Amino acid sequence: MVILCAVAATVFNHWLVGISLPLSFILAAISTPTDATASAAVSNGRVLPNPENKYLALESLFNDASGIILLNMGILWYVNGYVNVAQTGEDFLYSAGGGALVGLLSGLVLIGLRQAMFRSRVNFLNNTFNSGTPMKVLYLMTPFAVYLVGEHLGVSGIIAVVCAGLLHNVEAERSQLINPVVYYDSVRLNVLIEEVLNTAVFVILGMVLVRTIADKTIVIHSWRWLVAGLMLYVASGLVRYWYARLAMHRPKLCSLAFSLGGVHGAVTFALAFTVAQTRVNRPDFNLVLMVECVLIVLSLLVPTIVFRLILKPTTTDTELEGEVTKVRQAMVNQAIARIKQIYLPEDLRRRVLYDLNAQIANTTTRQFIQEVRQVVAKPALPIEQRQLLEEAYRLAFGTIPCQVDTYKNENTIFLIRPNRGNIPPRFGHFF
Repeated sequence: MVILCAVAATVFNHWLVGISLPLSFILAAISTPTDATASAAVSNGRVLPNPENKYLALESLFNDASGIILLNMGILWYVNGYVNVAQTGEDFLYSAGGGALVGLLSGLVLIGLRQAMFRSRVNFLNNTFNSGTPMKVLYLMTPFAVYLVGEHLGVSGIIAVVCAGLLHNVEAERSQLINPVVYYDSVRLNVLIEEVLNTAVFVILGMVLVRTIADKTIVIHSWRWLVAGLMLYVASGLVRYWYARLAMHRPKLCSLAFSLGGVHGAVTFALAFTVAQTRVNRPDFNLVLMVECVLIVLSLLVPTIVFRLILKPTTTDTELEGEVTKVRQAMVNQAIARIKQIYLPEDLRRRVLYDLNAQIANTTTRQFIQEVRQVVAKPALPIEQRQLLEEAYRLAFGTIPCQVDTYKNENTIFLIRPNRGNIPPRFGHFF
């Protein structure tokens, strides 16, 4: 499909816009990579068909390397005036096949190392209380190490990372319970880094787009760049649609979703800027930059609008948040009612009620300052009051059958003693 998209886009821009064949091929090669994160963003709030959602994620993993190889082929064609198809095919097989081999071997080595560390009796005990910091560092550094090894060997580092990642996903499926704490922390770290990097990429992309459009030396006076960008998008969309219909045998709606879901983003823009480091002349580079800007904007705007018309809506975050808020409010109200049914010293009662209300953001800054002052003035409670406070929290956080028991401390009667046999695990939050 990548080859078909590149050929169609090259023909469209050469025949309809009048751009030379080598430059048209460069434009087409840069437009081949897709962005799974951008695809998820434009379909947010809509139900994207599951097979198409999977296909879009998988193609974005491998299209980057294909785009880089095709771009190198186009630049050689532009500089030398001819294209060596046989040599390009060999380079593609070496880069892609070598990258896959490096990724598989690296993945197997790292998986074996991690499994050995999990079962080591020296640094990693097989229990849920092990923080596993070296394991987390190894997990986070794996994609960078695999990429650098692949690039050092002259193969596709991107494909190497993808293949290693596929092996790691299989490992994760069967290693979740070896050490749940390490697994959970690794997943949360991965989500955090992914969100930060994806957000940063699109913020930078927006800034560069604005500066590019504002630069008078880049914006060409003719509108050829706008038509060329439109032709790139139309050619790619048509090929993707008919490929889904004829080769994948998907229905019309799913084929349209697959066609529009091929959103272009950071990789496309990065490849466009790499052209400046080649022997492509400055006017042609300006044309490449503006054409790819048009392609990126169209690939983001069109599906954002069309998906709202053809796809079913999902449950919005606002609706889910409202339901969660109602449940949380009801649970807190029930806990507060339990606390009010027992006798507690006023300072302990205020502390428990403050913590309960804090879970639904029903506290003020003044109350927070008062609580801080109380902690500073009385950092440590007597052991009797600490036990009483813990049991009050347990009563609030779970249904505990209570029996009356009293004791005196500083002329104050305390009334709370749960049945020890029914005390559930203590939780710090409801969720």
